Amino acid sequence: MRYKVIITVALASLIGFLFLYKKGVFDREENAYSDMKLPETVDYNFHIKPILSDNCYTCHGPDANKRKAGLRLDLEEAAFKELSENPGHYPIVSKNLKKSRLYQVVVSDDDDVLMPPPDSKLALNSYEKKLIKKWIQQGAKFEKHWAYIPPKKKSAPQTENTQWVQNEIDGFILEKLEEKGLVPSEKAPIETLIRRISLDLTGLPPQLEQVEQLRSETDIAKIVDTFLALPAYGERMTQSWLDVARYADSHGYQDDSYRTMWPWRDWVIHAFNKNLPYDEFLTWQLAGDLLPNASKEQILATAFNRNHPITQEGGVIQEEYRTNYILDRTNTLGKGILGITLECAQCHDHKYDAISQADYFEMFAFFNQVNERGLQMDAVQAGRRKFFADPPYITITKEETEDVLSFIHMDSLSQINVMVMNDSAPRTTHILNRGQYDQPADSVSPKTPEAILAFSDDLPKNRLGLAQWLVDKENPLTARVYVNRIWAMLFGKGLVETSEDFGVQGSLPSHPKLLDWLAVDFMEHDWDIKYLLKKIMLSATYQQKSELRSDLKKADPENKLLARAPRFRMSGEMIRDYILATSGLLNPELGGPSVKPYQPAGLWEETNAGGNRGVLTKYVPDTGEDLYRRSLYTFWKRTLPPPNMTIFDAPTRDYSEVRRQKTNTPLQALVMQNDTQVLEAARVLAQRCIEATPDDPDIVATMFKRILVRSPREEELLTLNSYYHSALEQYKNDSESAEKLIAVGEYEQLPVDPGKTAALMLTAQVIYNLDETITKE
Repeated sequence: MRYKVIITVALASLIGFLFLYKKGVFDREENAYSDMKLPETVDYNFHIKPILSDNCYTCHGPDANKRKAGLRLDLEEAAFKELSENPGHYPIVSKNLKKSRLYQVVVSDDDDVLMPPPDSKLALNSYEKKLIKKWIQQGAKFEKHWAYIPPKKKSAPQTENTQWVQNEIDGFILEKLEEKGLVPSEKAPIETLIRRISLDLTGLPPQLEQVEQLRSETDIAKIVDTFLALPAYGERMTQSWLDVARYADSHGYQDDSYRTMWPWRDWVIHAFNKNLPYDEFLTWQLAGDLLPNASKEQILATAFNRNHPITQEGGVIQEEYRTNYILDRTNTLGKGILGITLECAQCHDHKYDAISQADYFEMFAFFNQVNERGLQMDAVQAGRRKFFADPPYITITKEETEDVLSFIHMDSLSQINVMVMNDSAPRTTHILNRGQYDQPADSVSPKTPEAILAFSDDLPKNRLGLAQWLVDKENPLTARVYVNRIWAMLFGKGLVETSEDFGVQGSLPSHPKLLDWLAVDFMEHDWDIKYLLKKIMLSATYQQKSELRSDLKKADPENKLLARAPRFRMSGEMIRDYILATSGLLNPELGGPSVKPYQPAGLWEETNAGGNRGVLTKYVPDTGEDLYRRSLYTFWKRTLPPPNMTIFDAPTRDYSEVRRQKTNTPLQALVMQNDTQVLEAARVLAQRCIEATPDDPDIVATMFKRILVRSPREEELLTLNSYYHSALEQYKNDSESAEKLIAVGEYEQLPVDPGKTAALMLTAQVIYNLDETITKE
């Protein structure tokens, strides 16, 4: 009897719990959403469109093939039109909730009526339903997608804290901070700012001598100008552009053999250093060969379009791969320059953005006039005959690099071939059914999506016309996308976080008026990249401390409002260069062929199709000064990029990449602890410090300052000195282990005490492994 009572009570409790659960008593999420305050005016782009895009566009969006019930919600005309399958009813009726079918189905309690349907696993929360309700009540005003509206330069807002503001940027930032009741952070110490500016503009830490010269400088503009004038500036900017341009030293695909594209990389460094305006920088790369009386430099710039992978496999269908190469150029234009997911319209109309498949192949048509057939021999033959460029290509001679192409560093080479563009094979372009090369449908002509900006009849229907369309000041994307990328370079993420996607599914801008102001200002100043960088760096926003205050941790943990400077880990390339520079190992030579620094043995062999397949089957490290070149020049093989950079989130460069992933993994710690380059740098730095001041009692503090560009705090110095002296005591009695430890790397051994070297080397390694060392503060 007792057990029956227990079972009865348990069943009753379970039934009661299920009943309450069904009623939503435990639905805390809904309760949380119900407390959110609605905006005074509901904005279509910033409030409504994201809801419709995430929940409705799959079935009721731009893609005609997937559209259901004849209902389209991404266009105003269609959204107000009578339902074809339900005459007398309308999706939306301005200011009338009862007659607005859209509202009625999203708030319905009937699962057979509710939209999105329950089996879609999509659902609107209570706040989103209230937004749609208020939007319809306010008139259900539609707008063109925000990123497709040309930017306008509105005056910087007036704020209460006028003393903090240093330029227009700060007004936009402070306006949002004051709305949230927040205050900006204090200005960072001068040493921190010098290091920050140096890393952002050169990708390298400042030298101690530079810090001593600049620390008394009160004019930040002069500090910025100092680093903008260095040749390392061009290298730093090029590093970011190589991801966009999918640059590599190998062709990709199975054989992945050698190609000679590095002279184009030398050109990019040169272009940034001479501050070529961004509109010309784009025009030369997209269509330099089509410019009147094009120079060899302008033709070389078009190698940008030939950086894509090329197959060397036998038996392939050449037209299939030729089509793939053009698809790659089209997609690179979309992601890398326009910041849109153009590739999503390759096989069908875009599901979210107003880009049809016809739009895609009209863009494709601009790149479909090149006389290319793919590499004419396999990797083995190419290696034997030194055939490292697929026609069309240009030949650059040693004599030319001593004259008009002096920015190309040929070393001992007499000449080199570089793949470029040449519209010598006019073709009719067709829409490809499902994106398949062998399923041509309707023919199309070169044209651009009207949703972005109609292609003028006055423009030539070739790549030059496309370039002119891109840099038209009425083009809503080009300037916005680039200034956002520069912002992301300096702040860790852009004002639009999805730098690669300004479309409907991308992030909304955190400060839309600021983004537009910067874009227009950039164009008004003739697309001057150095001006843009300096403008941002002279703002109080950029010069703040990066410390996370307790009030900000709660109010803005992701730092979207920018009440403090960002703090983020550097890229793999910058970390390696930082270590080489602070140890004194860095070879500052500019340009030239790619080099092969240390790499674990056997990796290339693991990814080869065979031991005799071309010239890239076995990795043989370089020797001497080439081991210490900047990471920009490290040989990039697509099937196996430099492993220490891959571990720090570098892409393969099979495709254009705009925004790298940011991960934290144990492998990254292992690289910092065990990589030959890091250990060798620690050894060389230790030996140089000992050689310079063998009896210096402050040798640890000196080394700390050399690495971190500041003096250690008392507790830091106590800990490091304790570690150093403990290691020193150990190696005094174990010279064999000390000799073994310091034997790492090819750089010459200096004639200093091995025990002292080993102890100081380990201390340097500890400092290199500090979070602050690999972080931009």
